[in-house]
Amino acid sequence: MTSKQPLPVRPIRPTQPRFPWHHFTMRFSSTPRGARLARHLVGERLDAWGIPYGSDAHDVLTLIVGELSANAVRHGRVPGRDFRLRLSAEGATLRVEVTDSRGESIPALTEPSNDLDGGRGLLLVAALTDRWGWYPCINGPGKTVWAVLDVELS
Repeated sequence: MTSKQPLPVRPIRPTQPRFPWHHFTMRFSSTPRGARLARHLVGERLDAWGIPYGSDAHDVLTLIVGELSANAVRHGRVPGRDFRLRLSAEGATLRVEVTDSRGESIPALTEPSNDLDGGRGLLLVAALTDRWGWYPCINGPGKTVWAVLDVELS
């Protein structure tokens, strides 16, 4: 008699991201509502890619998208122009890029004032990601601010 090996059972939700490659790009209105929508859609997209709600990587990435989108609305807004969000995953690396229409408004880490409510967004981005930066748009006015998070695959 031959003994049959049971088929391996696959979990419904994987314990590691299902990379190697995913990409999401969308334009949003340069309004607070557009920034909230960007954060919400990225949260859904990450979950669909196997980075579940409540995981460290999910929470960090949605926070980063929220900060960069809010900065695009607050500091990079040109009336009538949208901002673009690009999210990509390759291997264990997640990259967020937010492009706005104002190239003269350069992002910089500054010491926040105790008198002001804002000014801490890029400090959060720098503290929570592995690297970040910006570059000017070559096809028109504006700039792209990007951040990269390397996720540990288990």
